[in-house]
Amino acid sequence: MTREFLAIEHLPSSEPFVPQSSAAGSRRPQAALLTSGDKMREVHELIGRVADTDVTVLVRGESGTGKELVARAIHDASPRHSRTFVKVNCAALPAELLESELFGFERGAFTGAIQHKPGKFEFANHGTMFLDEISEMSAALQAKLLQVLQDGEFARLGGRQDVRVDVRVVAATNRDLESAVADGHFREDLFFRLNVVCITLPPLRQRRDDIPILTGQFLRQYAQHYNRPTPALATDTLRLFAEYDWPGNVRELENLIKRMVIIGTDAQIRREVAESIAGRALRVGPIPALQSTAVPTPPPVVVMATQVPPEPAVVAAAAAVPTGSLKDIARNAAREAERELISRTLTQTRWNRREAAEILGISYKALLYKIKEAELDRAS
Repeated sequence: MTREFLAIEHLPSSEPFVPQSSAAGSRRPQAALLTSGDKMREVHELIGRVADTDVTVLVRGESGTGKELVARAIHDASPRHSRTFVKVNCAALPAELLESELFGFERGAFTGAIQHKPGKFEFANHGTMFLDEISEMSAALQAKLLQVLQDGEFARLGGRQDVRVDVRVVAATNRDLESAVADGHFREDLFFRLNVVCITLPPLRQRRDDIPILTGQFLRQYAQHYNRPTPALATDTLRLFAEYDWPGNVRELENLIKRMVIIGTDAQIRREVAESIAGRALRVGPIPALQSTAVPTPPPVVVMATQVPPEPAVVAAAAAVPTGSLKDIARNAAREAERELISRTLTQTRWNRREAAEILGISYKALLYKIKEAELDRAS
C-alpha cells in the first residue's frame, strides 16, 4: 500500500512574528509565535502595544506554550532591546539560593561568601528581567520583589546600603495565581503589581490551525541546524498531529520534529502519536466504576423468624460494595488517576523526569516526590 507524503516545500511557510522593532538580539527563532489564527494574532497585537512601555507584564499559559518567547519578543521590540535580557527560573533553586541569585550578596554574608557578588537584577539594569514560574517564589522573596517593583531598589544579602536599578520585569506562570492568592500562598499586592498587563497564551489544542505552520518551520529549522535532509512527512502524520491534544504544547511538537529530523523518518513519531490518541480514547470512554461515587440505598428488607439465611454468594456480593465516605472514594480515584498519568508521561519521555515535569506542568521536585509517593520505577 502506498502512502502519500508531503514535501517540505508544500507545507505552509511563514516568517516568525517579529514586533515593530528589530528582533536582531533574539537568541532563537520565535517559531512558537507563528500563527494563522485569531487567538495568537491578539497576542501579537498586545505585544506590540506594551513593548515600548515599561509596564510590568504577566504572561500566563500552560507549560510549553512559549511564554519565554513572548518575554523575549517584548524585550526585542522595546527601547531596551540593546540591553541585557536576563532569565531566572524561580522553581529551579531553593529559596536561599534564589535570593542570592536575584539580589547578590556581600562578602561574609554567609559561610562561603568570600567575595562580593552582584545579583541578576544588577546584571539586568536598564534591561529586562524574565521571572519564570513566579508562583514558586517563597513569601519572603515575594516581599523583596515587591519592593523592587515599587521603589526600584533592594539590599544585597549582608548589605547595608540599598542598590538602585532600572529593570523592566516580565513574569510568567502556568498556575492559577488567583487561587494561590486566595490560599495565602501568593501575596495579593504582588499579584496586582505583576498583573498590570496580562498576556494569556492559548494551548496548542486550541490553535490547531497553526500546527502545519509550526511543523514546517521546525522541520526547516532543525534540518538546517543538524545539517540533515528534511524527512518526508506523510499526510497521515499531519492528520494525527491535528487530532492529538498536545499536553506538552508547542515544546512537545518541537521535540518530536527534532527527533524526526535526527532519525530521518516520521514512521516512529506517527506510531507514537497514534497510540497516544488511541489510549486517550480508551481513557475518556465510559468507566462504570467511576461514573458515580454514590452507592444507591437498597430498599428495606423485613426479616421473618422463619426466613432462610442468605446464600454465601449473596453475602460475598454485599461485602464487595464500596464503603466509606464520598470524599474518600473520590480521593482514592483521583490518586489512582494521577499515578496513571505520571506513569504514562514518564513512559512517553523515556523516564526523562525533567521533560515529564514540564509536560505535567509541575516542578521537578514535585514530580520526584510524587514518583516516590506512588512507588513508581522504570521496572514497573
